[in-house]
Amino acid sequence: MSTTVKITAAEVNKLRKATGAGMMDCKKALVEAEGDFDKAIEVLRKKGQKVAAKRADRESSEGAAVAKVNADNTAGVAIVLGCETDFVGKNDNFLALASQLGDIALNSASKDDFLAADFGGMTVAEKLVEQTGVIGEKLDIKAFEKIEAAYVGSYVHINKIAAIVGFSSVVDNVEALAKDVAMQIASMGATSLSYKDFDPAYVASETEARIAVIEKDNEELERLGKTLKNVPKYISMSQLTPEVLAQAEADAKAELQAEGKPEKIWDKILPGKMQRFISDNTTLDQEQCLLDQNFIKDEKKTVADYVSSFGDVEITAFKRVTLG
Repeated sequence: MSTTVKITAAEVNKLRKATGAGMMDCKKALVEAEGDFDKAIEVLRKKGQKVAAKRADRESSEGAAVAKVNADNTAGVAIVLGCETDFVGKNDNFLALASQLGDIALNSASKDDFLAADFGGMTVAEKLVEQTGVIGEKLDIKAFEKIEAAYVGSYVHINKIAAIVGFSSVVDNVEALAKDVAMQIASMGATSLSYKDFDPAYVASETEARIAVIEKDNEELERLGKTLKNVPKYISMSQLTPEVLAQAEADAKAELQAEGKPEKIWDKILPGKMQRFISDNTTLDQEQCLLDQNFIKDEKKTVADYVSSFGDVEITAFKRVTLG
């Protein structure tokens, strides 16, 4: 006849600290393992595997975005630890786990390396499975982005969006510069650094789509007797060739002449007209290119203007991760 192993509160607490599992789950695991600590951990892992398998097709649309930068600000990482509900995503233990994972990610070269890295005697991937069993929701790494540069800064918006940005050199007040630009990235969602990074086929397709939308809007505005929207011929600086700009200037001069403006004052008016032409025909750049966006703290400047005000420094790379 077998005897029941007595499990002490100290043993339960030790297992709880090691795994993060609840008190009752730890006690049950220790009883099943007949008091063997290592076997109890294995029991909890198997429970996690079962829960993970059942919830594999669930959508982990909530979670926490984390950004970490190393001590000398030469490398940064941004990850998203996903879960199923906002309730879990805001839990202090979950946020602490996300932070720990961020520290490990910072020392990993890639997502695969990160998932294979050690986390208290198991891999990160195994830890996620274990915690799926503990929490009862699917946990996964939804995003992993890493950059290296002469200086890297970061910004996290209420654990929902994380941004990292790299600069070519360390200048005076680079910390403030990095924070402001990382905040810009988080807030405005740029996808490219410059219009020079756009694929011509993408620009052509986007131009056609945007013009179609405006023309359809204009049909309704015309029906209602309202002012029609301007239909741009272009949407990116990549389309504004020297020939296009020369023609725009010629058109502006012809307009001034038709308005009867004295030619001697054209030089004062033309720069504003050309600036307006470029602004009207670079909407894609303003939306998606970091350097061409209006700076959120001073919309009279572009991000490029703001960065150049700090001296000889350039943005070399940036990444942004979100729960969505």
